[in-house]
Amino acid sequence: MINIVVFASGSGTNFQSIINATEEGQIEGEVRGLITNKDDIQAIRRARKHDIAHVTIDPTDFTDRSDYVRELLDQLAAWETDLIVLAGYMIKIPAELIKKFENRIINIHPSLLPKYGGKGFYGHNVHRAVLDNNETESGCTVHIVTREYDEGPILAQQKVPVYDSDDPSTLAKRVLKQEHLLLPDVIAKLANKLNQKNHS
Repeated sequence: MINIVVFASGSGTNFQSIINATEEGQIEGEVRGLITNKDDIQAIRRARKHDIAHVTIDPTDFTDRSDYVRELLDQLAAWETDLIVLAGYMIKIPAELIKKFENRIINIHPSLLPKYGGKGFYGHNVHRAVLDNNETESGCTVHIVTREYDEGPILAQQKVPVYDSDDPSTLAKRVLKQEHLLLPDVIAKLANKLNQKNHS
């Protein structure tokens, strides 16, 4: 069973979908912990409800960046992390983590990358841009995290239609519904691969 650590900055609905999938046996792994950059967010309440350890590591609390990176790496080591999942995490991942966990950090993004990715494209900004450009479809993407925002290799995508009657909020809901299905599915496949690798 692999050890999964989730990074989140908000309500944590994708975090919840991962918890559900591990508890139901869809994912052969355990959510060892939650790392957030904010206190008092819904994601932390979800962690408490399921007895999942959580820590808040906010880069603005550190005067020295290397101390911040060390804190992250130490926590990930303590949880014997195999896979990191970014589920609505609003902070750029330090290069040191990307190097240490190469091809083992994934992110879910609310558009069909490479469209509407990169700096500034998050949350409703993405859906507003999709509507402003009169796109007929949108969706979500799970990709490997690299040093550049939203540019890592794409692992899976799910499309949704865009309707004339949509506003950013209705489109967001439709995309989010697919995120909750796509992310656990990709994690389950990665867990299988990592488990096989660990046993070989």
